[in-house]
Amino acid sequence: MSGKWKIAAVSIASIVLITVNLYLIEKKESKVERTVFVGNWTKVKKDTITDTIQTNGVIKPVEEYDIYFDTKKNDFNKFLVKEGDAITAGSSLFEYTATELDALKANLEAEKTAAEGEIAGIEEYIGKLRSYQGTVTSEPNAAIDESVEKNLNIDITTSSSDLIKSNIEQEMYKQELEKNRLEEKVKMLDNKLSSIEEQSSAIVTTSEADGVVKNINKNLDNPIISIVSTNMAIEGYFSGEEMKKAEVGMTIKASSSDTKKALKGTIGRIHSYPAEEPSLKKDNRFPFQALIEPEGEETEPLVGSKVNLTVITNEKAGVPSIPTEAVRYQKHPYIYKLTNKGHVDKHYITKGLKAEGKQEIIKGPSVGDVILLKPNVAVKNHSYFITPIQFEKVKAGTYKKFTSREKVRYLLLGILEK
Repeated sequence: MSGKWKIAAVSIASIVLITVNLYLIEKKESKVERTVFVGNWTKVKKDTITDTIQTNGVIKPVEEYDIYFDTKKNDFNKFLVKEGDAITAGSSLFEYTATELDALKANLEAEKTAAEGEIAGIEEYIGKLRSYQGTVTSEPNAAIDESVEKNLNIDITTSSSDLIKSNIEQEMYKQELEKNRLEEKVKMLDNKLSSIEEQSSAIVTTSEADGVVKNINKNLDNPIISIVSTNMAIEGYFSGEEMKKAEVGMTIKASSSDTKKALKGTIGRIHSYPAEEPSLKKDNRFPFQALIEPEGEETEPLVGSKVNLTVITNEKAGVPSIPTEAVRYQKHPYIYKLTNKGHVDKHYITKGLKAEGKQEIIKGPSVGDVILLKPNVAVKNHSYFITPIQFEKVKAGTYKKFTSREKVRYLLLGILEK
């Protein structure tokens, strides 16, 4: 009989306990009704939030230089480099001769001959003037050359000998000036002809920049030589949405299976016009180029390597941060803060940068404050909360440190706490 009484007593106690709990839960304004079980919580942390664009790209030279050759005005001789050669600014690329120099030389020689002929004519004329000048005084009626008489432009039969001498001297001075001008012209033509003689040998075309010879067109179709720079870049495409966030100068990081270290650099150029004509059937793609910072030959990327590219569009360091899942919305964003007095209080916040599952708090709880993550039930403002026991943090050694009085006190507090 004693065993049956024990079973009956336990059953009655259980029923009473369940009934009392149901009453407390269903009772209006009951503290049990407003108690929230908090299984997931976290703290506001000081963190770095980085907003990025994730895309792909390919390693290419930064620039390509094309060298052209005019086959109509020049005769090609030979190339002085081979495809794949590394060159520096000033390196010889090819040599040729200029066919137009022959025609220019012939014109200059004809012009020189004409000038020398004029000089000879002037010298002969000056000689006639001097000869006539000597006879004016001794033989006033001496015969005069017809060309001299015409150029003096005076009447010899009526003019005095002094007037005639004066006109002859003026004419001689005028002719000497013309002779000097023509002699200077001959000197200039001689200098030009000497320069052409020097250029008649092979003319060499040199490179204006460092690089590598990418292509040589032996058929002499332009461009006959293409040179690519030794500096590397990453080329790829931004989508329309990415284009709104990307800007020249933004920092990039890239990784490739062909390089051990991550590549660093900046966005150097973004095309504002799509790579293909805009269409309703296709999404727009905007070409971009990211310049790679050189870090030595050991980390030099291979041309053609495909890379995974991260573009840092915004970054804030040391700012209050919470998980984005902790933020809730009505008219304004808010979170629930767990207070030291055991309440769950609603706090409106001013949001900042959002990325990587993190939300910056510009105005709201401070670093170190405890906040609620996603609750299992709806939360009422200023509700009480309870949390599960973290058994891994409960140690027997800590319990043994309590005095008998403290043990009784904490036991009663746990049972009687409302």
